[in-house]
Amino acid sequence: MKQFLDENFLLNNTTAQRLYHEYAKDMPIIDYHNHLPPNEIAEDKNFENISKVWLNGDHYKWRAMRTNGVEEEYITGDKTDWEKFRAWAATVPYTVRNPLYHWTHLELQRYFDINTILNADSAKSIYDECSEKLQSKEYSVRGLLEKMNVKVVCTTDDPLDSLEHHQKISKDGWAVKVFPAFRPDKAMNVDDVTTFNNYLTGLESAADTSISTYNDYLAALKKRHAFFVENNCSISDHGLEEIYAEDYTSTEVAGIFAKIRSGGELTLIENRKFKSAMLVNFAEWDWEKGFVQQYHLGALRNNNSRMLSQLGPDTGWDSIGDFTQAQALSKFLNRLDKNNTLAKTIIYNLNPADNELFATMIGNFNDGSAAGKVQWGSSWWFLDQKDGMTKQINALSNMGLLSRFVGMLTDSRSFLSFPRHEYFRRILCNLFGEEIENGELPNDMAWTGKVIQDICFNNAKNYFNWELDTELNMKKTSSL
Repeated sequence: MKQFLDENFLLNNTTAQRLYHEYAKDMPIIDYHNHLPPNEIAEDKNFENISKVWLNGDHYKWRAMRTNGVEEEYITGDKTDWEKFRAWAATVPYTVRNPLYHWTHLELQRYFDINTILNADSAKSIYDECSEKLQSKEYSVRGLLEKMNVKVVCTTDDPLDSLEHHQKISKDGWAVKVFPAFRPDKAMNVDDVTTFNNYLTGLESAADTSISTYNDYLAALKKRHAFFVENNCSISDHGLEEIYAEDYTSTEVAGIFAKIRSGGELTLIENRKFKSAMLVNFAEWDWEKGFVQQYHLGALRNNNSRMLSQLGPDTGWDSIGDFTQAQALSKFLNRLDKNNTLAKTIIYNLNPADNELFATMIGNFNDGSAAGKVQWGSSWWFLDQKDGMTKQINALSNMGLLSRFVGMLTDSRSFLSFPRHEYFRRILCNLFGEEIENGELPNDMAWTGKVIQDICFNNAKNYFNWELDTELNMKKTSSL
């Protein structure tokens, strides 16, 4: 019987173990999409205790605690950090076979060298040991990233953001690159006209211009887009239920914008036409500047209206949606491709029923101009676990070129989430190892090792075209 979380965790044969330990394990990390707060990186924050860094903002854990019958005061309420940690520790044994069980113990091992199983009995000693370590320089925010061999972090930033924290990090000359990503979701969300008009007031201030017409609006947003470019941004992201690809004219959209500015509520088709126009504008600006654009599709957000009003968004009340994705996504990408304005693009789906759909969609627009120009992104949110990753890897292998995949990301708000890259790498190596040992792939460790290293790091480095001053620890490179 294998020991839980030993060095060969998830590696079920000798070949998989060789691939992981000799090729994948020591590859650096490019985390090209996450929700880490750049202000905490800029100040190189030390967290007061393990609850502050581990439980605050982590709606994965919050959902599990609620399901386990933990009252909200121990989750987002006013109980002490120790009381919240104790409630989480008592929940952990009940998360068996949920990825939280693996992630929790991987994080305790990799960051804190703690191999003890977390439960109600071990909670106090683990809380004290982790909290004490977190006070040292080694466990500051930057120390935590360095510990995991992270080379690039891309945060998620609204067009109104001053990017002052990114500017400070850049001036510090820190070895880890921290880049902003342009995330204009609020700049196209006209579901609530009052909220949108308030957003425009903020945009007027950020862009130092008045906004009366649709052309004014585009000019102000494009000015912010250029500001992001000036601050080392070369990537964008959109979090949408679905792609919007309605037909529209510029005159129509200008009229819709005028209606918004006058406080009028939009019809459903006006709403969709406006969002469709904005997506095209953003995509064309991304193409002009050589961006990589990302589209996270399929989340059904804020399902519990009572808890949304009490706690706000991003507090654990979202689920997988069953939106119809194919036709609009094809129409949107085709419009850009036909006009030669399709930037490098990564599309992510949240509904596993759409796996083959997304895996085949990317092949429609890979035109040979760049390896893997249009990517199907890694499993995310509810799917970034063993089963979800395996299904995504297999579908991409069957329908496209896994060897050109840009690999894993955390999509996380936590500085302790980076062992998810290790989790992905172990699953990846195990799949290759099984097929080599079954005779389904040749026993060519040099070539397979290169493919593994490319998926773990090299493909992303080349795809995003960042200049990285890094010495790569690739143990078998000399023989490739």
